[in-house]
Amino acid sequence: MRVALAVVLVPLVAATAVGLVLLWPSSSEVRPPPGLAVERAHATVVDVHACRNGVPQCLAATVDVTEGAGAPARAEAAIPFGAQAPEVEPGDTVVLSYFAEAPAGQQYQFVDFDRTSPLLLLLGVFVAGVLLLSRWRGIGSLVSLGFSLALITLFALPALLEGSPPLAVAIVTASTIMVVTLYLSHGFNMRTNVAMLGTLLALALTGTIGSAFTRLGSFTGLKEEESQFLGAVAGQVDLSGLLLAGLVIGALGVLDDVTVTQASSVWELADADPQASSGALFTRAMRIGRAHVASTVNTLVLAYIGATLPLLLVFSVIDIPFGVAVSQEPVAQEVVRGLVGGLGIIAAVPITTAIAAAVAGSMRRNAQPEPERR
Repeated sequence: MRVALAVVLVPLVAATAVGLVLLWPSSSEVRPPPGLAVERAHATVVDVHACRNGVPQCLAATVDVTEGAGAPARAEAAIPFGAQAPEVEPGDTVVLSYFAEAPAGQQYQFVDFDRTSPLLLLLGVFVAGVLLLSRWRGIGSLVSLGFSLALITLFALPALLEGSPPLAVAIVTASTIMVVTLYLSHGFNMRTNVAMLGTLLALALTGTIGSAFTRLGSFTGLKEEESQFLGAVAGQVDLSGLLLAGLVIGALGVLDDVTVTQASSVWELADADPQASSGALFTRAMRIGRAHVASTVNTLVLAYIGATLPLLLVFSVIDIPFGVAVSQEPVAQEVVRGLVGGLGIIAAVPITTAIAAAVAGSMRRNAQPEPERR
């Protein structure tokens, strides 16, 4: 069984490495198109006061620029005003845009609040929670997470902006993340090999189904503001393929959870009953898998629905029937992501369980001593 897994996995890992080399972008730095680059600055609000131009309700802020364009300096910054404007108060840390050609006193404009400190605090709590529960194995998970983010930033995004095929980029990205994260998080052992093979097969099926329904649904990828902006400034990007790429990468995060759980379940069952046959292990582990699928699919679909909740509210306000709203591309693409991802999970459970039961059953049989003959 070890040889059989190696025969399957080694070529797939090699193909992933070749894909990385062939698709690696000429530059890992993502640069904005000419004319769209905006200088940024970080600042602390000193006070908020009425604008000196006499415009009613207009607000400005005195800020201490601590980092970025023009730092260090004390300057005036325009801030939003009106019913839905954010409330800026003294002591707030903010992000500003800087326009050197603007008149003095109008060079800085409020962009958003600087949320670095609360995000770092939340990150620290998250890291502490992972290490408290998973201990040394949690370190591997955190390193895996960092690697995933680095690969997407340094490889996937620049490759997509260069016009590389989105599906190929997504498959190579997902496969690389899968290989690194599974082994770092769960170690080099047979159950990890089984989980990786199950993830790979389920991911291939997810990509195939997603590709088919992306074509059947005639998705253009042009209904979101971000996609329209990309279409205008980066025409080389395949927007419909970008939708499929996001589906593949997004599905990976759920699939590896399911496959690792199923592989571990089979191994625990085999340890508890070394005499169990592969068929018995499969049947017992599938009971666990069915319960896992029921909760995971619900979680996945609700996550995608949550992503489109503001848009659904807009459709409700303008009285668009639910059936029509769901068929609109911004909502329909989230529906496709949720359902295709759910199908990937459904397929991952029996695929991984069958492989794990065959491997674990074979290993247990080979480990049993020969019966004494009389």
